[in-house]
Amino acid sequence: MSDPEPCRMKHTEDPEEQRDLSEVKEESEELSEVEEEHHVKPGEKPLRRSKTKKMALNVHMRVDSGEKPFTCNQCGNSFSHLSALNVHLRIHTGEKPFTCNQCGNSFSQSSNLNVHMRIHTGEKPFKCDQCEKRFSNKRYLKIHMSVHTGEKPFTCNQCGNSFSQLAHLDRHMMIHTGEKPFTCNQCGKSFSQSSSLNVHMRIHTGEKPFTCDQCSKTFLRASELKTHLRVHTKEKPHSCSVCGKSFSVLYSLQVHQRIHTGVREYMCFECEKTFTTAQCLKLHQRIHTGEKPYKCSHCDKRFNQSAHLKRHERIHTGEKPYKCSHCGKTFSHSSNLKRHERIHTAEKFSAFAPSDGEVD
Repeated sequence: MSDPEPCRMKHTEDPEEQRDLSEVKEESEELSEVEEEHHVKPGEKPLRRSKTKKMALNVHMRVDSGEKPFTCNQCGNSFSHLSALNVHLRIHTGEKPFTCNQCGNSFSQSSNLNVHMRIHTGEKPFKCDQCEKRFSNKRYLKIHMSVHTGEKPFTCNQCGNSFSQLAHLDRHMMIHTGEKPFTCNQCGKSFSQSSSLNVHMRIHTGEKPFTCDQCSKTFLRASELKTHLRVHTKEKPHSCSVCGKSFSVLYSLQVHQRIHTGVREYMCFECEKTFTTAQCLKLHQRIHTGEKPYKCSHCDKRFNQSAHLKRHERIHTGEKPYKCSHCGKTFSHSSNLKRHERIHTAEKFSAFAPSDGEVD
């Protein structure tokens, strides 16, 4: 689970942090609140200090009694302190009198501004006693602690999955509700998460932010780059339990295993030919439909598979990506390289073959 600290730039006011900070100032606020509730009118004598303290005690006792005599006339919420009501009213009025002098963001409470300022100062006063990671907000530390405790207090009532954060549960619930509130303004496709929409938008913008440091090939997703890197490392962590053949991608192993099981669940309704994957069936069906969606940008020739287009375009570009490991000769097609390499393997065999006139 990623720690929430990188999300600190989102300028939302944190009710839990407000409570933490207000506890520190509670006593002085209670005292000033008594003075506010019993404001001295002209001609009246000011309250004695002892009487003020007594009234402050009465205000404080509301915490234990649960008494909330101050009610919002907008929404009906009640509060034990007049100052709390005054702060709450800013939700309705939209008043945000506390402004950051660094970036101009405004807040309804000074305590929220103080927390926000840590973004600019870099201050992180809350430290994890398990791994010493630091946070600018007490709530972020509390969330982070679930990494160490394993606590997942938020449980889905549909499937029983548990989560460490309420936000994660809310996001998960969209699987059950089918809710997809994030819609692409280019093609209308909808997503349950804003992050999924952001990744999808790269299809339209052409953005591929993840670059391979070995061959400079770019990818839409970090996961795609991670899988691609196995081409260079030759890592093949997924092995077939029947024949031992290994694969770099789990899906490739799953497709391969259908050779052993004989499962070919995808059938063409035109000719009844069967296939191991939906993609293979989709490519095959273009034979019947005549669909050729891939067009050469050089000569307008069309192809029914992207691989065929790439191979064809090498005629125009002169690209020869397949190199012989014996003599360095390059080829535009892998099949031509394989055919060429037989020259070298034949030479090796002829070196061990008996010469004319020799008798075994």
